[in-house]
Amino acid sequence: MTLAGLADVGLMSMGHCSVLQNDGLDNDHGALILLGPDEPAFWRIFSSSPEYRDGHPHPMDRWSRRVIDVIAEQAKGVAYYPFGGPPFQPFYSWAIRSGRAWASPIGFLVHDIAGLFASYRGAVWVPEAIPADASRNPCPTCHAPCKTACPVDALRDTYDVAACKTYIASAAGTACMTTGCAARRSCPVGASRRLPAQAAFHMEAFL
Repeated sequence: MTLAGLADVGLMSMGHCSVLQNDGLDNDHGALILLGPDEPAFWRIFSSSPEYRDGHPHPMDRWSRRVIDVIAEQAKGVAYYPFGGPPFQPFYSWAIRSGRAWASPIGFLVHDIAGLFASYRGAVWVPEAIPADASRNPCPTCHAPCKTACPVDALRDTYDVAACKTYIASAAGTACMTTGCAARRSCPVGASRRLPAQAAFHMEAFL
């Protein structure tokens, strides 16, 4: 099933998964279509939006809710979001179940198109069953530059968030701050799709 209007708002389907009873949703059947930025077109559309320009907090979350609510309504579906909790919806599990995203060597999700810049802005439940996607995990045949790309080795075992934030807030971390996480950028899948301005926006929000 194809949702109408995705390209108009700079979004794309990142995959879909069947609903399970233990998902705890209002419906225990049908499918969830996962939506993420269709980069690089996404940034031009989002950065021209009233949410981006109004100076209020959480512009991307507010934009996502506005546009995906409309998409869900047109599809006679229900919109779900990775923000607004707790409780939070299990987007990581949904992404894995989609067959188009996998746990990378550094633990972050890697997507078959977006690579380590995988980002999910929402999901739309639809009542129809949708055949599973067939895709290939890029990691088993990759030499894993993501494991050594972090300048402060913040991804050696578990994610050392404090070390990461300290580094990117310093002068030495300017490249990560302005062009995006070095580990994510090192992934050969999809890194060229994300514009530096969008990466900088997310890094600022992360701090």
